[in-house]
Order: sequence, then C-alpha cells, then structure tokens
Amino acid sequence: MLTPTIAASDTKNSVSLQHPIKILLVDDRPENLISLESMLENGNRTIIKANSGNEALKVALEDEIALILLDVQMPDMDGFEVARLLKENSRTKDISIIFVTALSKDEKFTIQGYEEGAVDYLHKPLDYNIVLAKVNVFERLFLQQKELKAANDKLQRTNKQLDEFVYVVSHDLKAPLRGLASLATFLEEELGANPRQEAIDILNMMKSRTGRLQGLIDGILHYSRMGNVTESKETFSTKELVISIIDLLSPPSNVRFEVADGLPEVTAEKIKLHEVFQNLISNSIKYNNKDNSVIKIEFQEFPTYFEFSVIDNGIGIKEEHQAKIFGIFQTLVPKDKVESTGIGLTIVKKIVEQQGGEVIVTSKFGEGSCFKFKWMKA
Repeated sequence: MLTPTIAASDTKNSVSLQHPIKILLVDDRPENLISLESMLENGNRTIIKANSGNEALKVALEDEIALILLDVQMPDMDGFEVARLLKENSRTKDISIIFVTALSKDEKFTIQGYEEGAVDYLHKPLDYNIVLAKVNVFERLFLQQKELKAANDKLQRTNKQLDEFVYVVSHDLKAPLRGLASLATFLEEELGANPRQEAIDILNMMKSRTGRLQGLIDGILHYSRMGNVTESKETFSTKELVISIIDLLSPPSNVRFEVADGLPEVTAEKIKLHEVFQNLISNSIKYNNKDNSVIKIEFQEFPTYFEFSVIDNGIGIKEEHQAKIFGIFQTLVPKDKVESTGIGLTIVKKIVEQQGGEVIVTSKFGEGSCFKFKWMKA
C-alpha cells in the first residue's frame, strides 16, 4: 500500500485552474486508488475512481476526462487493452494516459505501452514528487489544448462573420455601380447621332471606372474566400487546362503562344490551378507592348513538385518593384492605360503558398518577365 507524506511546500507544484479538471484513476485495488487520490487531490481537480477496465471505459465516454492514470495489471481487462479501446473511440482517443505499473522496466513492456497509446509511465513504488510533476505537466497540456480549441473556434466564427460582412458590403456597393453603368448607357443613347467628343470621352471614362470598381469589389470578395474554398481533387492534363485558358482569354492576334510539349497530368483542385495560370497568362497578355508578343508556358519536374513557368517578352518589371507586385492593390502601370485591380498576383501567391509552393519572379525592364511557381505533387 502506498503511504505518501505530503509536505506543505508540495502544494506549490499544483496548477491553478479556473475550473476543476477531471482525472480518472483506474486500479482494481481500492487501497491504491485511495493512495493516488491523496497524492493528487486539491481544489482544482475532480478525482474519479474506477476499479475495472469496463468501469473506466464507461466513465471516459460520459465525462470530459483530462488525464487517466491506468494500472496495467488488472483482472478481466488489463491496462493495455483498456488503452487500446480508448484510442479506437473518437470520443476518447485524445485523452492522455499514464500507465501505473509494477511490471519490469524492460524495454518490451515500455514499447507495448506506448504502442497502445500511453504518453508516460509511473513505476511502483510511486514517488510522490514524480507523480505530481508528471500529472502537472499533462494537466497544463490539457488546458493549453482547450485554450487552443477555444481560440480556433473563435477564429472560425470570426472568419465566418468576415465572409458575411464582405459579401454584404460587396452586394451593397455593387448596386449603385450597376445604376451608374445603366445611367452612362442611357446618357450615351440620349446624346444623339453626332455627340461632342468631350461628352463621349466622359461617358467612356465613367463606364471604365465603374467597371474597374466592380472588378475590384469582385476581386476582394474572391480573395477573401479563396482560403476557405475547398474543391474535390481530380486528375487532369495541365496542357489541356492551359489551352482552354488561352481560348477563354481570346488574346489579340499579335500574341503568339508556345506551350511546351509534355505538360504533366496533376492531381489537384483544378479550379485553383486554373486560377493561377489564368492570372499569370492574362497579365502576360495585358502588360505587353510589343507588336509581336510571345508568351511561353514551360515546366520542369522534380521529385516532390512541378515547377511551371509563364514567360513573356512584355514591358518587364523594374528590380525595385519586383518585391511589391504580390501585394494587394499593387499595379505598376497607370490605371488609365491598363485595366487592373491589383489583386490577381496576390491571389496567385495565396493559392500557391496554400499548396506548399512558392512564386518567383525574374524580370528585365523593357524585355519581359518570367513567373515561376512550384506546385506540390502531394
């Protein structure tokens, strides 16, 4: 029988809790349960005792247990079997288990315990200070996990509220924009057959800026939701994907594409890879001032990822601006010359990094740019 002597200073080792946590003691010998209870009792803990494996399983399913101190040698159902059943149940699999045993410290017994889900061992005869120190550690771990879960739940609620807010704001902003676009069209029709050029220029500016603002709102909404959208994965040809994007974008006749043979098949969320390619190819078309524009799509394969490249002979990016282009709302060409929201490359970076890859840009001003991105295979 265990007979610990508790010194007054030992109470300093206990963890201060806002709410009592529940510790389950499991042993077929009542005297061992009483002894363990006397070691661990304080105002911040609720001690629950079970004298069999079946009783322990029932308690663990009904209560929120922070920690189980589980005797290995019990009749009918030993501690190893109890631990295995606890780990197989989704409601109890995360409960920390410390085995209490008088078995040999032989490595094979220790390994068996860890394989069944134990997080630590206590060997009889028990040392009070060691028992209390180990229990305190797992007590803190339990509380930290609860705090982390609470913080994560709060973050999920906040994200949901932000999504709803962005949707409402974008909807409310787009309504007057649609009105302005309709008004511009109406005024254009009312100008008659020979309107003044100044009036036409003003109406065109009005329609252009209205369209740009609507695109900006759509871009913000799309960006805010990108991290929360998960599609099912499928296997598809990246060459077919690229060709379909080029067709969708309807590039000017002076733009020539060189798509590498052998672009690979990938297994991924197709919509996300489509988004990356479409933004990069669209930018290569948009920011090109050459009479004969050439855009190349190439790739290299590595053991764990594909590296895709979109290369153009366009206006290029000054070296001092290359670090800024992935920032939201960043555009390097005056908006009256190129329609751009400044969100496309931000979305590209976000998607690629969510997949575990990275985006790299190399460019020479006046000669063109190369955007490379790593797309992980797994």
